[in-house]
Amino acid sequence: MNILVELAKFIYAYCTDLLINLANIFKVSYYEINFLIFCVLYPILIFGSIGLYVIQRNRLKKIIEHKNKYSAFGR
Repeated sequence: MNILVELAKFIYAYCTDLLINLANIFKVSYYEINFLIFCVLYPILIFGSIGLYVIQRNRLKKIIEHKNKYSAFGR
């Protein structure tokens, strides 16, 4: 269990350092880069992934329906 705690601390410190370095590279504050990543980019990625899933599911349903409609054996 102690290893998991140490791993979590390491990952947290690494991510925090990464955000600080990104903030320095882009000449913005830590809070601004944190906002951009977690309040703007992350929700876009989540909703985009959900939208892509729905689109792909609908495409797959149409392909399956078309295949069943024109197959020799049908259902």
